[in-house]
Amino acid sequence: MRQAWVVALLVLAGCAGPGPQPPPDPEAPPAIACSDPRPEVCTMQYDPACAELAAGGRREYASPCNACADPAVAAYRSGSCPQ
Repeated sequence: MRQAWVVALLVLAGCAGPGPQPPPDPEAPPAIACSDPRPEVCTMQYDPACAELAAGGRREYASPCNACADPAVAAYRSGSCPQ
């Protein structure tokens, strides 16, 4: 019986994602898709971008260029991610 609990806990632990994400703001500008080729060099300009990851979830980057340079990013929105 103990093995069944251990297996169940391991399965549930593997299903845990990055946690609940707030829904997108309906008044936010539409997401801009990152295109290939991806940037290799970005300026040091700070212009926050909230990136939508291809695997799900969001992450904030210093700029849209930095967001699209990461292959894990599918698209971004200008501005910081909602808390």
